[in-house]
Amino acid sequence: MKYHSFGRMPFTVSNIGFGAWQIGGSWGEISEADGRAALTAALDAGITFIDTADVYGDGRSEKIIAEVLAERSGERPMVATKAGRRLSPHVADGYTKANLEGFIDRSLANLKVECLDLVQLHCPPTEVLYRQEVFEGLAEMQAAGKIAGYGVSVEKVEEALKAIEYPGVVSIQIIYNLFRQRPDHLFFTEARRKNVAVIARVPLASGLLSGKIKAETQFAADDHRNFNRNGEAFDVGETFAGVPFEVGLQAVEEVRTLVPEGASMAAFALRWILMSDAVTVVIPGARNAEQARGNAAAADLAPLSADVMSAAREIYTRLIKPHVHQRW
Repeated sequence: MKYHSFGRMPFTVSNIGFGAWQIGGSWGEISEADGRAALTAALDAGITFIDTADVYGDGRSEKIIAEVLAERSGERPMVATKAGRRLSPHVADGYTKANLEGFIDRSLANLKVECLDLVQLHCPPTEVLYRQEVFEGLAEMQAAGKIAGYGVSVEKVEEALKAIEYPGVVSIQIIYNLFRQRPDHLFFTEARRKNVAVIARVPLASGLLSGKIKAETQFAADDHRNFNRNGEAFDVGETFAGVPFEVGLQAVEEVRTLVPEGASMAAFALRWILMSDAVTVVIPGARNAEQARGNAAAADLAPLSADVMSAAREIYTRLIKPHVHQRW
């Protein structure tokens, strides 16, 4: 595991973090005991960054995190949460200071802290990024001591570039993986220049890049890989990274030939992400302790060769790029 600063904030984080969406919900049945075990295993492996949101299991994810951390001694990991998706309807006009402060107060209670390490706007409508008053409200809550810093979780590269125009935005969370390579162009260049932390989410393309999903794999009714396959509930880019399922399976078989002997495909996919020095932390999820330990072990894989990186880029360009590159 490697550790470095989280952009301009006074936190040191591991380059592999823990994505806590799965232990909240929308991934089929995962017991609270398994969720706690997964998070505990990640922390035991040296992970010092946890990403969650107030809507993951309607607060269940945040509460599990609070319970696990309360039982541990030593230095507390950085915990990032998100706000905005509790709005119904989820529209730009709902992003008022009063609404966001209400969501932040709820997360403070769920996580049992007096100040949140990082609050991210949770994939807000693009229009929100053009409303300066939203970011002024976040700055006021930061000055009041409710949040230590704020960032934005985005769907599109263009949204990321707009968000970092605000000097108070310290982080961007964006989908970046073998099947979503566009951020590693203009956005990563600008993030480096401004010392903005980059959180890479959906690193395994909703499990496709684990290499364990087959054409006949069945997903539970409450698993987003079932109910959001075509973007019925939220942006389709969050499910299989927006790649058509059959195309993704074909690409996975080609990627499989690049995986070093003795490594899992999941670990290889995570190591590919970490080849970019613009990525501050990658946040794979885990259903259980075994998966959490496997994710953490990816940090110890040797750097990928130039030939392997070139081959991975060719697979993306030929099979995946036409479906996703200009869309997000």
